[in-house]
Amino acid sequence: MFNIIMRLLMILLVLFGVILIYDARIITKKFFGFGDQNEGSSGLKILGFIIAIIGGLALYFLCKWNWQYLSKVLK
Repeated sequence: MFNIIMRLLMILLVLFGVILIYDARIITKKFFGFGDQNEGSSGLKILGFIIAIIGGLALYFLCKWNWQYLSKVLK
């Protein structure tokens, strides 16, 4: 059960990162003035990329750990 919850959280983290990448311009228009939009959108894109990479790596290692554990248990 814990593994399923962690997988869902990591998938949501990756999704949040991708949303930050694609909607960075729209998000910065709401929060920043005209002069800060380029810097704000590039910052949000970088932050979204880092969040997506962290979530993807955590999901990968979580699945890899689970597969190794199950293969040892089933032997």
